[in-house]
Amino acid sequence: MDENLNISNKEFQNGNSGPLMRLTDIWKIYRMGEVDFAALKGIDLEIFHGEFVVILGPSGSGKSTMMNLLGCLDLPSKGIVQLNNRDISRMRESELAQIRGQLIGFIFQTFNLMPTLNTIENVMLPLEFQEEDADSSWKRAEQLLDIVSLSDKKYNLPSQLSGGQRQRVAIARSLAVDPQIILADEPTGNLDSETGSYILEFLNDLHQKEGKTIIMITHDPDLTKYADRVVHIIDGTIDDIEIIKREAM
Repeated sequence: MDENLNISNKEFQNGNSGPLMRLTDIWKIYRMGEVDFAALKGIDLEIFHGEFVVILGPSGSGKSTMMNLLGCLDLPSKGIVQLNNRDISRMRESELAQIRGQLIGFIFQTFNLMPTLNTIENVMLPLEFQEEDADSSWKRAEQLLDIVSLSDKKYNLPSQLSGGQRQRVAIARSLAVDPQIILADEPTGNLDSETGSYILEFLNDLHQKEGKTIIMITHDPDLTKYADRVVHIIDGTIDDIEIIKREAM
């Protein structure tokens, strides 16, 4: 692997000026039988360090496809995806996996917890993938569970937790390697309104107090209240980019 791709969090935080991520003329085309279907059509988008960006659109708009590109889970059919001025559009899967493991924390609507692992083991999982020392990984996971108020549930399996508790475990797991980017896909979709508000407040604190870059994918306009910008996507194209003027909180 090119040593220039082995980016530490410190290097990332002190990286080049300019956009954190840049999508230039991005197309994602799927072959469906004998027909090509374009899920994304010529997307141009910049996301900056420390922003809270919401990508908003209805089902089938292309927002999930964009999430996969921003999260280094997929590659475009055409166009360029840059992360901290590095072109990741043609990287090998092993290189993309390294970036995901070091720089991006994921929060999914369906939680994506390992059902056979208990709470603290789920939180430790990203650290194990990075081959961190077991003792330091355990301590880090304990700290994160304390932050999300789940210290008393560390030995519970996901099936023994409520939906809100499972999402808090997912948040703790997303923070395990102290990533600069948190990518949240419909993070409140399976939660009641009170728990959903807690999750949004927590993400806003990560943005405001720790300078995390938050990218949230949703169909719900009510989830845009903490955003700096809202990217409206429909039929695979960006319809509008709305700048949110928020009052101080």
